[in-house]
Amino acid sequence: MTVEGTIKRLTDKGFGFIDNGSGEDLFFHMSSVVGVAYEDLREGQKVNYTEGQGPKGPRAENVKPVE
Repeated sequence: MTVEGTIKRLTDKGFGFIDNGSGEDLFFHMSSVVGVAYEDLREGQKVNYTEGQGPKGPRAENVKPVE
């Protein structure tokens, strides 16, 4: 299931966090970004993603900017 959220924070280490509207931020890694380069994302940008499970808990996968 695809969900929409807003990029809350990006780091220079290749990962960021998405505000999913539930009060909890969802981690994502640059390898989960599709369609654009990680460097082209910006804080406050709307994105679509699917919720997945990583080694440290929930994470966003298939992160794409909303057109």
